[in-house]
Amino acid sequence: MFNWLKRIQESADSANEILGLFEEMLDDGRHIFDAAANCLLAGTATSIVKEDIWSTDIRINKNERKIRRRVLTHASLHGRAPIANDLVLMSLVKDAERIGDYGKNIFDLATMGRPVVQDKHEELLEMKQQVSRMLMRAKNIYRVEDEEAARQFIKESSDFGTICDERTDEMVNRTEGDGAAAATALTYRYFKRVVSHSMNIITSVVMPFDKTDFFDEK
Repeated sequence: MFNWLKRIQESADSANEILGLFEEMLDDGRHIFDAAANCLLAGTATSIVKEDIWSTDIRINKNERKIRRRVLTHASLHGRAPIANDLVLMSLVKDAERIGDYGKNIFDLATMGRPVVQDKHEELLEMKQQVSRMLMRAKNIYRVEDEEAARQFIKESSDFGTICDERTDEMVNRTEGDGAAAATALTYRYFKRVVSHSMNIITSVVMPFDKTDFFDEK
């Protein structure tokens, strides 16, 4: 658990509930990503998973609001002293919510019926599996505050983002007229943003508050 959550254990009965809600948001974000990416890259019909994706997104938003209410209650009871911890939590919750949003962007791309370019399809399938595994690891790293694993995760995330940027630039300069290059560029971009938001969550394990959420900036 994060230090800020440890600090409120003695003053808020909802500490364990907050942890549970946050981890549920991470699990739901990963679920949306997997379902959407399978539609785009693995042939899953969008009609099969549409309602599941939307109901999962609604649950993410409800959990975000629940956590906000508990943070507000905590701040009103304990004043200014823990405000930095509360701000960190609010930032991390927003990152968790954004993972689900980018998963929905991937789903929207799948509904357009524009396949990715053929010579990038296999790479994107492999990257999809990598992202899914990283989202699972992020939750575990956050839970136990493993600083060494966090640093390794941040390095992997940074390398992943670099590859996505290179592929996006490549696709922008291609001339396929059927929309495949554009769809592929967006896929790389959305994959990068999913990983970037998970990395932002992990930065809280090793970075001071003022640098949390900015580690992926050059």
